[in-house]
Amino acid sequence: MDELICSKFKLGCRLIGRLPHGKDLITSIEDFCIASDIRTATFSVIGAVSSATIGVYDQNQNVYVTFTENAIMEIVHCAGNVSLIDNTPAIRSHIVLADVQGKIIGGHLFSETILFAGEIDLQEMTGKPLERVYDDKTGLMLWNLES
Repeated sequence: MDELICSKFKLGCRLIGRLPHGKDLITSIEDFCIASDIRTATFSVIGAVSSATIGVYDQNQNVYVTFTENAIMEIVHCAGNVSLIDNTPAIRSHIVLADVQGKIIGGHLFSETILFAGEIDLQEMTGKPLERVYDDKTGLMLWNLES
C-alpha cells in the first residue's frame, strides 16, 4: 500500500456506559458489541484497572512482546476500534496507564486487563463493516480496504 485507502461510514448510535467491575476490559467491550450487534465502532475508555496486560509489536520478528503489570493504575488514555475478525466483533486498542507514583506505561491493550472501574464512550459506525485480515507485509491483522 503506497497511498491512504479509506472507507466511508455514517454515524450510528453513540453509547455511553459503565463497564463491569472485576472483568476483563477487552472481553467486556466485545461481549457488549456482540449483544448489541455492533460491528464497526470507535471508542474511548476512562477509569482504573487493578492489573493490565500490554505490549508492543516487534517489527523485526512480527510478534507482540507483552507484559502484565499487577498494580492499581489509572487509565490516562484508552482509545480503540471495533471491527470484524471471522464475522465476530474484535477490539483493537491502545492504553496509557499511570501508577500511584505517576509512572506512565502504555502500549497495545491485551486480555487480561482487569477493570476496577470504567466508563466507555462508543460511537457506532454504519456501512459495510470493517473486517481484519492477515497482512503479509506486516504480519498484522489489518483492515481489508479496497482502493
